[in-house]
Amino acid sequence: MHQHCHGQISVMESQRKSSGEDSSGERGLLHTWKGYSCSVTPERVLLSRPVLQAALGTRHGVLLVEGGQVYSFGEFPWKQSQVSEVGPLKPVLESSLSGQRVVAVAAGSFHSGAVTEDGGVHMWGENSFGQCGLSSLTVVSNPTPVAVLDPDTSPPHTIRVLELACGEQHSLALSAQHEVWAWGSGCQLGLVTTIFPVWKPQKVEHLAGRHVLQVACGAFHSLALVRCLPPQEARRPLPDKCGQCNQLLYTMTDKEDHVIISDSHYCPLGVELLDDGEARMEPGRSPPLRLQSSPSEPLSSHTSASAPNLHPSITDHTDYERRRTVAQNGEVLTTTDSDISAAGTDSDRTVGGMGGAGSQNSPYPDDQAVKEYLKKLSDTSLAEETAKMTKAGASFQPPADSLDLLTSDLLPGVMPVTTSSALNSLVSSCASAVAERVVSTCEALSLKKRINCYYPGVGGVAGAPGGVPGGFPGGPAEERVRLEESMQGKKSCSTGDIREEEAEGLSRRLSLPGLLSQVSPRLLRRASRPRVRAVPLTPVGGLPEAGELLPSLQTEVWSWGRGEEGQLGHGDNLPRLQPLCIKCLSSKEVVLVAAGAHHSLALTAQSQVFSWGSNSSGQLGHMACPTTIPRLAKLSEGIRVWDVGAGAQHTLLLADGDCYQPILYYSGQQVREAAQDAPQDQTEGYSYTQQPVLLPFCMNLGYVSGVFAGGQSCVALADRNVTGFIASLHELAAAERKFYCKLSSVKNHILRPLLDLESLGTALGPASTVLLQSLARCYSRLCHLTGQHSTSLTANLRRRREVKSLVMLEHASIFLDTYNEYCCSVGNFLVMGGFQALAKPSLDFFGKCPELLQRLAESSEENIPLSDLLVALFYLPMRHLHEYGRLLLKLGTCFEVSSVDYQKLQDGCSKFEALALHLKRRRKEAEYTYHFWKSFPGKMTDSLRKPPRRLICESSNKALTLQNSGRFSVNWFILFNDALVHAQFSTHHVFPLATLWVEPIPEENTDLYGLKVISPEETFTLLACSSMEKAKWLRSINQAVDKAMSGAGQSGSGAGQRAEPPISRTASYTFYKDSRLKEATYEGRWLAGKPNGRGMVKWLDGRIYTGMFKNGLEDGFGDYVMPSKTLNLNDHYQGHWKEGKMHGIGTYKYATGELYEGSFQDNMRHGHGMLRSGTLNSSSPSVFIGQWVHDKKTGYGVFDDITRGEKYMGMWQDDQRQGTGVIVTQFGLYYEGAFNNNKMQGTGVLLSEDNTTYEGEFSEDWTLNGKGVLTMANGDYFEGTFTGEWGSGLKVTGSFFKPNLYDSDGDKGRAVKLGRLAVRPEEKWRAVFEECWMRLGCEAPGQGENQRAWENIAVALTTSRRELRDCPEMNLSPSHNLTLESLEFNPQQHVGPVTMEKYDRIRHYLIKACDTPLHPLGRLMETLVAVYRMTYVGVGANRRLLLQAVNEIMSYLARIFQLVRFLFPDLPEEGGVIPEPSSDPQDKKDSKCADTQLESPKPGRVVSSSSLLLPVLLPRLYPPLFTLYALEKEREDDVYWECVLRLNKQPDMALLAFLGVQHKFWPVSVPVLGERTEVVSSTKDACFASATETLQQISTTFTPSDKLQVIQLTFEEITKEVVSSLEDSFLWSMDDLFPVFLYVVLRARIRNLGSEVSLIEDLMDPCVQHGEHGIMFTTLKACYYQIQHEKTT
Repeated sequence: MHQHCHGQISVMESQRKSSGEDSSGERGLLHTWKGYSCSVTPERVLLSRPVLQAALGTRHGVLLVEGGQVYSFGEFPWKQSQVSEVGPLKPVLESSLSGQRVVAVAAGSFHSGAVTEDGGVHMWGENSFGQCGLSSLTVVSNPTPVAVLDPDTSPPHTIRVLELACGEQHSLALSAQHEVWAWGSGCQLGLVTTIFPVWKPQKVEHLAGRHVLQVACGAFHSLALVRCLPPQEARRPLPDKCGQCNQLLYTMTDKEDHVIISDSHYCPLGVELLDDGEARMEPGRSPPLRLQSSPSEPLSSHTSASAPNLHPSITDHTDYERRRTVAQNGEVLTTTDSDISAAGTDSDRTVGGMGGAGSQNSPYPDDQAVKEYLKKLSDTSLAEETAKMTKAGASFQPPADSLDLLTSDLLPGVMPVTTSSALNSLVSSCASAVAERVVSTCEALSLKKRINCYYPGVGGVAGAPGGVPGGFPGGPAEERVRLEESMQGKKSCSTGDIREEEAEGLSRRLSLPGLLSQVSPRLLRRASRPRVRAVPLTPVGGLPEAGELLPSLQTEVWSWGRGEEGQLGHGDNLPRLQPLCIKCLSSKEVVLVAAGAHHSLALTAQSQVFSWGSNSSGQLGHMACPTTIPRLAKLSEGIRVWDVGAGAQHTLLLADGDCYQPILYYSGQQVREAAQDAPQDQTEGYSYTQQPVLLPFCMNLGYVSGVFAGGQSCVALADRNVTGFIASLHELAAAERKFYCKLSSVKNHILRPLLDLESLGTALGPASTVLLQSLARCYSRLCHLTGQHSTSLTANLRRRREVKSLVMLEHASIFLDTYNEYCCSVGNFLVMGGFQALAKPSLDFFGKCPELLQRLAESSEENIPLSDLLVALFYLPMRHLHEYGRLLLKLGTCFEVSSVDYQKLQDGCSKFEALALHLKRRRKEAEYTYHFWKSFPGKMTDSLRKPPRRLICESSNKALTLQNSGRFSVNWFILFNDALVHAQFSTHHVFPLATLWVEPIPEENTDLYGLKVISPEETFTLLACSSMEKAKWLRSINQAVDKAMSGAGQSGSGAGQRAEPPISRTASYTFYKDSRLKEATYEGRWLAGKPNGRGMVKWLDGRIYTGMFKNGLEDGFGDYVMPSKTLNLNDHYQGHWKEGKMHGIGTYKYATGELYEGSFQDNMRHGHGMLRSGTLNSSSPSVFIGQWVHDKKTGYGVFDDITRGEKYMGMWQDDQRQGTGVIVTQFGLYYEGAFNNNKMQGTGVLLSEDNTTYEGEFSEDWTLNGKGVLTMANGDYFEGTFTGEWGSGLKVTGSFFKPNLYDSDGDKGRAVKLGRLAVRPEEKWRAVFEECWMRLGCEAPGQGENQRAWENIAVALTTSRRELRDCPEMNLSPSHNLTLESLEFNPQQHVGPVTMEKYDRIRHYLIKACDTPLHPLGRLMETLVAVYRMTYVGVGANRRLLLQAVNEIMSYLARIFQLVRFLFPDLPEEGGVIPEPSSDPQDKKDSKCADTQLESPKPGRVVSSSSLLLPVLLPRLYPPLFTLYALEKEREDDVYWECVLRLNKQPDMALLAFLGVQHKFWPVSVPVLGERTEVVSSTKDACFASATETLQQISTTFTPSDKLQVIQLTFEEITKEVVSSLEDSFLWSMDDLFPVFLYVVLRARIRNLGSEVSLIEDLMDPCVQHGEHGIMFTTLKACYYQIQHEKTT
């Protein structure tokens, strides 16, 4: 009750030592006294340990000391056994708490509580009302644990408690979740119940979900300090009905020129008085009321004010014997006990809907009109809402009337309310409702005028239209007088206050749910008028970074309980059963609440005290009336209160005076020593204070850190100032409080009024208005931060008194950033001449003699111009940084130099001092710039004057001139912090600093002091008049450039500046004269005035280049997008550039849909590339892959015409087929021969699918013209002259020949030899190989330096890796990365002849190199695979192309081998031999020793391109190649396969016999599943099974050498099996071996054996043909032919 607990108290033992204070004797000294007369001297209570907190009840007190022990003193009637009274000077230890560490204590009138470190609650004392929370005990003699359990969880978990508050019959606890729990008796619990006492702590549901900061208890009322909801929660749709009486909260009335939106809803269940004297319900705070429906049912969830007598704790109070209900429409219904239940059921007549009289008040004639109006509203849901609202229009009583009702004893039924007066007051009350909700609507409703009716200038009372006394019909005169007085009191309290309320109401800007979007268009048009001021001066939500570090200032005070003394602050004497917000304190930044027995106190961040409630002894600190709403306690100017205590009939204030040692004020009853025994209620003999009085003894107490009051007693906790630490801490907090009050008064008396001026927009102009608003925002932010900080420092004084918790040390950046931002905004406003422009409107406002301004700006000079006063005023906060520095330094001197705290304070001090100096410099720059603009010629000012721009130096004194300028030209150079300006007579040019380079010109031989200035498009020389001047300009420009690049000079001090800015930098620039880049913007890296490195150019026509630059030109990898003018699409190039042109490999997607991938040179397709035209389903899809020269197809290329189903492989010139070539079609036609002008023209050979052949002259595609020979499939042929198109009838002039069937020689002679007229294989894909040679740095194949080639490879690999690293979308796989890493080491190729070991190393290197396209060889390989597949897949899979396909591979091998030998010059040429390493490594000469190793088939290693390169190349080319073999061998393979299937039907023995295998080779037993099984006549597929399986692997290998290896292994398997049965040394003869091998081949069932055989034969390494492998291969081949011709008998 009569105490407040300052949150949790951290124990100070550890900190005490660091600050060098003696712990027990100097800290936490307790002094106690009563009353305020001069004779009073406080008594010191002696305890062994410092006291951390005290709490006082009516006749007892509780103390918490360091170490967490609790002492009690005073009278304790509940301690039966022990002493029931202890003098205040001899406290006794509460021993039952000795095992616990207590962190907070509380005292009610006759009971006490304590909170332990783990959040547990202990209670003791009087318990007859359940206030100790322990059932069935009337008294609790010793501290006993009380469980606070959350019943919603299962099992119920214990709630951790932070602090307690105790009243006379109840207790409250604040949980760690910041919710309130209550127990005891009475409506002051705020619980939804009528059954008392409440033994178990219950949650106050009405505050659930809100963040409660503190609770306090009076005798019969409760207070809670609650953090305001954050803005986004506040913007959620508000409920449209009152939660308590179910009436609509808002109405909307459409008048002829405006809409009235009113929320002045009055609810009998909870009324509050707003700061404008209007009664209103707190909307939607509680669940809807369910009224009692039968007498037997207990009264429902809320005990309404209509039935106060049912409340057990109120029955004895005469105030409430009136038993009346105020209905919604203003009727007064008297109720007695007997008709409560009736009233309950007949809800229409009581709390529920409208009473009978209400209908006349409706602004609409009838419901029909309402409906018609609503039809106009588009949104149906809104229409329904509004229907409800307008219907309930009647329920909105003129606020003053309802107020009158509440405060006077009216008889029932007196109250004739006319419609017009109801409407008028609706109109006037609407004002505040909307002002609070919507700034823009406020403007639309032209409320400016209407708001005035609340404020001075209008006689009478708010709410009574025009102040007409008749506004309160029928009310007794004294009531009116009392109300008028209350408003007068309001007026007198200070205009600033009222303005502030109005302004903050306007700036709250909460929008009504969904209404504005549908109001009448006329209203919206008016609302959209430009409005100068829309700056909320109270930052919503505080500073984002400050977050939880600093206490919140956006708070509300909620109160509930009995209100007969007005202690709830809602403007009436009614009780509240639920917590209700005291609206007028919501914007006051309350940081602490305290409750006396029947009065309440709220302390604000601005060190003011609001008080309300009982003022019988002057305990409110003022004598104003009525005391039912919060008012300021009267203290003389400059007294700043920072702690309060409230007793039964007195108030104790702890404040700052002129010095920083705290002083005490007392307000309330005088306690006479003699009258101590007199009964409490005889107050006549007591004197009391009219306003707070200073207690003279306070200076003797030392540094008071907290005050407590209760009953008639007062307690102060003080510290002695030994080392100066305590004094410095107090000084810091006091300085911050003073500073905050100063900032607030500037905000309220200067900034707000200025922003509110009508003439502001016209005086300043739009640009400066925006700057002023930004200045106001920054000022508010600084002000808010200071308020939070002063509150935090005050809390530190009350609790810890230590350095560790100082936010300004741990989080200095919050302060530094806020000051920096603020200084910036003031400077910008100053530079733009804002203060000058502001002088006139402020002159009108402050008058000719601005004493207020002078006082606030702390200026003593006479006749100082108003604009200078304003500048001084707004730069004032910067001085406070020095104060921070000074006080932190002062604190530091109290510590050992080596201590951590000293270090922290020292660092903090230097940060703030450095910032102070930096900001001082910034101010000088701003003033210098402002004066420069004043003198600068006007025309240029407009374009050059920008808010953040500051002047550094200028050459008006001719100190700097342009070299080679004309005699009469004027050149004026002005250096700003972001640009160098070169001004001439009428023109000026701006060079941004980010792209400015300056270098001194050496002076050796000339007498010129020159500076060379380079910008992206101009380079010029400036001449200085002296070397000093030259050095000055050089330094200034360099520093300015450096600052401009590092981000507008945000650094705290310029100490760490470089001598000159980096020559390479990142910047953005728009070109203005460069022909190629005119009006394009470049953003990226620069080097000495030229784009260099990564960057992006955007042209105005939409072209964009992103990529690398070198020396101002695109160079390296880049991405270029070019919008196409005709099509609405882009051309898009991605690839390499050189000197501003596409050059190298790239991909070009044309807007037409074509796609080119390949080489470029000078922006043209040049080199090898592939062009895809159209998609498969478009008009003419085709693909060309081949050589390009200057954008034209020239050289060898393959063209796949997908529409016609033809593929051309041959020579081109200028996009036309020219030279020799081959065409195959999907219908099996094959042509090879000459082409001319894109047509078949000249000699050629044409074959159709059935081998019909024509050799001769052609004139057009597929058109025969001239001499030729036509051979039929059966060998018959024509010879002569042919004309006509193939396939559509030929004209022949000539002879027909039928060769003799037996003339086999003739037949042979006719077979056409294909490939003679095709392009020779070494002529194909020359561009691909040339590009590879180019990459290795060679002009032509084989001409170049080996060393340079290796360097090029290294460069290619590293640059490609870097490019890939920069493009995250082209991520490399881990294996690819490993390959690249291993390639970075060049194999040791340069040393002497190649050994086997070295040969293997080369082989491995080649395998890896060919694995990655980033290596030149890998890229070559990839391209060859692409072109090969392109040629021989699809239509190109024509069996007649087999020979060319094989030859092409052979030519690849030869040409790649040439490259390999260029890279590894020591490698022997084709067919050369590498000796096997001999047993003696030194002995290299004897290469013949290898012959003795019989198990190796190769004596030494013969170097051949196929053995080295086929393993890499062939697997990639295998599918198309093998397909061609299969087509070529199709007929033979079919014959072979039929035979294989037929012979495989026989069992093993039969087949062996049939093939003539000698009996001795027949296996006797074979292994089946690991066991040997006898071979019987039915056994099938068991003999020689392992050999069969081995041979089957031939289909899974690619290269001939691997396939031969398989054949060799098959022979070895056969031999193994035979040897195991013969068991003696054994040598095969061919005759024995062949049948066995034939058996294995048959059983292996290889489908395309013919193709396999041909492939091996064609691509076999020539050196192998005559060796062992050669013989084995011949055997396999023989088997194949044998099977084909096998005739089964």
